[in-house]
Amino acid sequence: MCVCTAVDQEMPSAEARLRMVSHGNGFRAAQGGSSNVGLTSGPYLTYDEIVGSLERLSEAYPTSAELLRLPNISVEGRPIFALRIGSARGPNAKTATLVGGLHAQEWVPPDALVRFCSDLLESYRFGAGLQYGDCEIDASGVDTIIKNLQLLVLPCANPDGRVYSQTVDPNWRKNRARYPMEDGTICHGVDLNRNFDVVWDFARHFARGFAHASSKPSSYVYVGPSAVSEPETRNIVWLLDRFPDTRWYVDVHSYAPAVLHSWGIDSSQTVNRHENFLNPSFDGCRGIPWDRRYGEFIEKADLEEAVRLSRLMSYAAQCVGGVRYRVRQAYSIYGTSGASDDYAYSRHRVNPSSGRILSFTLECGREFQPELSTREAVMREVGAALAAFSLDVAAQ
Repeated sequence: MCVCTAVDQEMPSAEARLRMVSHGNGFRAAQGGSSNVGLTSGPYLTYDEIVGSLERLSEAYPTSAELLRLPNISVEGRPIFALRIGSARGPNAKTATLVGGLHAQEWVPPDALVRFCSDLLESYRFGAGLQYGDCEIDASGVDTIIKNLQLLVLPCANPDGRVYSQTVDPNWRKNRARYPMEDGTICHGVDLNRNFDVVWDFARHFARGFAHASSKPSSYVYVGPSAVSEPETRNIVWLLDRFPDTRWYVDVHSYAPAVLHSWGIDSSQTVNRHENFLNPSFDGCRGIPWDRRYGEFIEKADLEEAVRLSRLMSYAAQCVGGVRYRVRQAYSIYGTSGASDDYAYSRHRVNPSSGRILSFTLECGREFQPELSTREAVMREVGAALAAFSLDVAAQ
């Protein structure tokens, strides 16, 4: 039953057992309480607090959660952790990977992912449902997520950047790597969401001036000296390699309430397989808006499923407080090279033995560092979107 009147698109299919019901805003905590194991309603989490929250969750729910120390420490030497959630564990378990904090100045996504982990695990422990505003998943739905799906949650992929953003420069976006300019001047930082191995060499792949990327270390969209040059990037590649049955990938960012799906390289098309990022015949043509010479090929079934899941996440997020999350192709914002979502989806095209990973970017909120009261509302929107998404894919 749907009573959310703020949404102007069709309600997603009912097979996910997602119910929209009329209750007050906020998560109705299991058994009327909260374990306080994860995020509470305090200031933004520091990186150490994020790690501490993941440690406490793994200790409090040992049969449902496991702390994973990723193989690469950050540039400044910080260990990086993910949380594995679910009773279906192992490299061959059906898996969805959720990532946040690639861009340091986006403070909400890491907090929202910690909160989502805490809400999900606590609900399962007490046999309760999940509720965010008018979006509710009953206890059997929570049970389905935990038992049928392995969630790999990396709340803060860029710890050095977060520390620098929270203590020195709130607008800092990149990691804290050091690379020289042509004149020898040392500049800090690589945009990690331009460092993945998909059309990374934007000067070759894109028409000149049509990729939102730079080869200059001083730029806030600096792509790095080579693809996957950064340890933080390599950790995400490792997760996808280590868990080859990963089928879905969601990268949480801010800000602009939207759910983005593949591709970010160019306009998607389902007709001409030859028009694809691996074909050098189209180098120098990609990224031009409204250009009929090139469109990035995607299987029709993949596009339809990506749009369906995007609409589901959008609908759930909107039913929290009425904020409209637009469903868009990632390229509709600008052409991107080296993005994590495109990399995840591209893997099966580069290596046919790799499984297909449908990938998404969930853009939340309307500012990078909202006031705490606004942060709470945005975190509920993210929680609703991820809960609906997780239930749907777990039931497949």
